[in-house]
Formats: sequence, structure tokens, C-alpha cells
Amino acid sequence: MRLHDRVFLLLGGTGGIGKALVEPLIRAGARVIVASRQPEELARLSGVSAVHLDLAAPDLEQQLERLSKAYPDIDGVIHCAGQNYFASLGDLPVTAIDDQLTVNLRSAMLVARHFAPRFQTAGYGALVFVGSTFGSIGFPGYTAYCASKFGLRGFSEALRRELADTPVQVIYVAPRATATAMNPEAVNELNRALGNTMDKPEVVAGQILKAMERDDRRRFLGWPERLFVVINGILPRIVDKAMLKQLPVIRRYLNSEVLS
Repeated sequence: MRLHDRVFLLLGGTGGIGKALVEPLIRAGARVIVASRQPEELARLSGVSAVHLDLAAPDLEQQLERLSKAYPDIDGVIHCAGQNYFASLGDLPVTAIDDQLTVNLRSAMLVARHFAPRFQTAGYGALVFVGSTFGSIGFPGYTAYCASKFGLRGFSEALRRELADTPVQVIYVAPRATATAMNPEAVNELNRALGNTMDKPEVVAGQILKAMERDDRRRFLGWPERLFVVINGILPRIVDKAMLKQLPVIRRYLNSEVLS
């Protein structure tokens, strides 16, 4: 995929992985339109436009229509927005379930529904979805998040095959644990206790750009996480047993998060 002279709409570009994507995209010669609920708080950079977009809003479809009219030259979308909530299912507020499904999955579907036909008409375009290792491996404490990310992975795969005979590219990238402000301290401590490597957002952003430049259909990040994804798909009982051994540690940090 060519990045130079492209116009990308970046969703989730105000923090974490999304924020780390902005400058590399600019250096590659792309123009970036960062969508946020509070665009006035975004730092002004050359080659970057800030627009209002609320991915959780009921009228997201209408917001996208207005955005397309204002920026008709958008020829790529990077969906990097997401929410997570670390809690056992019984302690998970209904609002947290709704928020994760709405932002992580529903918004991606509506964004693709809006832009894919436009890209087909234009004769080119790209839809890039940033998922998670937890979109392939269910993890205790992240039931709703995993549900939303499993859904995103399935959606992107089905959409890629649906558009296989069109000029629209569909790419799915699944990072492993990433050190962002979205993680509560209990999650950071849990990752340290389990020996899980946490990538810096800049490292993940670099991998996303590589996936785009090399026209990868999908890319899973991290080792041994990539291996676990394969094992979980073929022999899930092996991963079940490994998780069972870790469960007392996971429960300890789940409880600390509830108590905090």
C-alpha cells in the first residue's frame, strides 16, 4: 500500500497506539485526519486536521456523512479506537459492556459500511482495523473486551473476503499487551507478575505501518503470543490448562482492581 499522498482518517488518534501513528504517517507523506470527541484538545501539526466524531453516538452514521462531505478526499481509514475494562463478569457494569461493544465493534462496522462503497466507486481505498491478541485468545477479566475483539477479527475477515474482487484493501493487525494509559495499574502489575511483555505504542505503530506497506491481510504481533494464537485455534485445551494455572494470580489482581 502506498502511503505517500494518501489521506487517512485516523480513529483513536488522541492516545496510545493511535497517537503514535500520527507522526510516522506524516513522515511517510500522508495527510492525517484525526477524529475525536474533543478535537480542540489535539496538538496542531502540519499535515494533520482535527475533526469531531463520537464513535459511541447513536447518530454515528450521520456524523460520517457530514465528515465525508467535508473531506471527500479520504482514501483510507485506520480504526485504532478502543475501550477495555478489567473486571470479572459479575463485577462488569452493563454500561462498560455496552461501551466496549459500541466503540470496539459497532463503530468499526459502521465506518466500514460508510466508506467501503465510496472506495469501491473511487477505484481504491483501504480499511485498517487494529484488533488484539485477545481477539483470538479469551482471557479472564476481559470477557466483554474479548467478545468485541473476537467480533472485530471475524468482521474484518468476512469483509476482506466480501471485497476480495474489489480494489478495497482490508487489513487486520492484532497487537499483544501494549503500555498505554488505557490500562489500569492492576493490569500493568498483572502483566509483570505473569511475565508478559508489554510493547511500547511506537513499536506497535511501526508494525501497523509495515503491515500497510507490505499489503498484509492480517498481522499478529509478539512472540510467543503468535504461537499461542495458533495453538488456541487448534488445541484450545492446552491454553485452557495454562490459563488455569495462572487463574489464582489473575483473580488476585481482579480483586485488587475491584477494591480500588
